[in-house]
Amino acid sequence: MSIPTLSPEQLSAAREAATQARRARAELKARVRNGSLSLGEALDAAAQDDVLAHVKVVDLLKALPRVGDKRAAEIMARLDIAANRRIRGLGRHQAAGLRAEFPG
Repeated sequence: MSIPTLSPEQLSAAREAATQARRARAELKARVRNGSLSLGEALDAAAQDDVLAHVKVVDLLKALPRVGDKRAAEIMARLDIAANRRIRGLGRHQAAGLRAEFPG
């Protein structure tokens, strides 16, 4: 099975869509970082938006104040969340654990 060849217009549209998706994910993390969005609200937003559901859990945790690489890894290990897990792939108990860890 080979990759289909895309017309220049299709390539341009795909690039634009990818850029918009990256901006939306960056905006979500920036809002968590500056405190205008809580972790729970970010999880709720990702549940409603397919693009935001692709944010990696570890990246979302590191966007929180006072959470760096080490603390994010500890939280993910304690809640049994794989390092490469995206928000969409969180189980009900994992999401509940994250909400309990960062209420508000």
